[in-house]
Amino acid sequence: MNWLWPFLHLILLFSQLPTYKSSSVSDLFDSWCKEYGKTYASEQEKAHRLKVFEENYEFVTRHNTRGNSSYTLGLNAFADLTNQEFKARYLGLSPSADDLVIRLNSRSVENEGPNLMKESDIPSSLDWRKKGAVTGVKDQGSCGACWSFSATGAVEGINQIVTGSLVSLSEQELIDCDKSYNDGCGGGLMDYAYEFIINNKGIDTEEDYPYRGRDGTCNRNKLKRRVVTIDSYTDIPSGNEKKLQQAVATQPISVGISGSDTSFQLYSGGIFTGPCSTSLDHAVLIVGYDSKDGTDYWIIKNSWGKYWGINGYMHMIRNTRNAEGVCGINTLASYPIKTSPNPPPSPSPGPTRCSLFTYCSSGETCCCAGRFLGICLSWKCCAAVDAVCCKDHRHCCPHDYPICDTERNLCLKRIGNSTLVEPLAKKSFSVS
Repeated sequence: MNWLWPFLHLILLFSQLPTYKSSSVSDLFDSWCKEYGKTYASEQEKAHRLKVFEENYEFVTRHNTRGNSSYTLGLNAFADLTNQEFKARYLGLSPSADDLVIRLNSRSVENEGPNLMKESDIPSSLDWRKKGAVTGVKDQGSCGACWSFSATGAVEGINQIVTGSLVSLSEQELIDCDKSYNDGCGGGLMDYAYEFIINNKGIDTEEDYPYRGRDGTCNRNKLKRRVVTIDSYTDIPSGNEKKLQQAVATQPISVGISGSDTSFQLYSGGIFTGPCSTSLDHAVLIVGYDSKDGTDYWIIKNSWGKYWGINGYMHMIRNTRNAEGVCGINTLASYPIKTSPNPPPSPSPGPTRCSLFTYCSSGETCCCAGRFLGICLSWKCCAAVDAVCCKDHRHCCPHDYPICDTERNLCLKRIGNSTLVEPLAKKSFSVS
């Protein structure tokens, strides 16, 4: 019977391989969770996320080991999401066929900006980040408002080019107040955002009207804070890549793309070549272009934070001789036009009014300290703008960490659609 032992040993070894693989991916998943601060509400949810993570791990490994691709994939912050979950949470461009037809037919190339660079003067490469016309990478979270980030990015760019001042502008104002055609976290179009800014005679800053990552009620007082203005906007003819490059050589440009493929979800570096759909569902900002080893590419600023792509950016192939471009990047491009100066600075905001006789200082939030029959009889002040007042009437939390944990004296925020919470680094504020 001794001759059976080698065969039994081999059978035992191979039977253990799947367990070894699962264990190694499990360890990798635990490390990934620590890196990205991920925790889950239950062991069942964690087990489900591990399974999704393993499927994405296999997808990444297959792509990267082929060795014939110009780009790489990675286990980024979206590696625990299925592609369907990812599409539902992080995309938000909503151009219907009718929208596109009306938009492209109503705005002609005759409306192009007065400073549009001549084709003969277009440089071989350009990066608006190096020219100081691009703000830092932002994170839309699970709010499908990519359209607002693309629009503000384009306005930020042309404002810096015209005035010399780089000002981060408020996506939340567009989400809350631009409701004629756009739908906040439910999706929208950049052209409608430009129209809103024009009709409102300006837009507020990110600092004054900060991002919350969810739909909210329009703060009418902030609408009067018209810090940056634009005069008009125009659309680049669909499929005209030469005209698109001419525009990018002049200023950062808003574009619609398809960002729903798994390879786009898990992109980590290199020149992205697809494959991907040309059905537009996401909006980004082209901030330049360059070439590497004979391959031309666009420099794209995304709004998924710095943990995606190349610190929040993507290099996407251009000059493919395909009119639509990879991921449809050549089909829905537009940019704001600015020739007029910005209005003078608004006067500093006055005290915050709580009631007829009670005020808090500028930049503070009124919190009710005592009610009777639904009427607040006593007010206190929280030293934070647009803060959330805790139910204990003694503490408050900043708007971006709106969940009060008064037992632990912490401010928390919800991550995605799960029950996951992330604590604020500092304690909750006391009202006084």
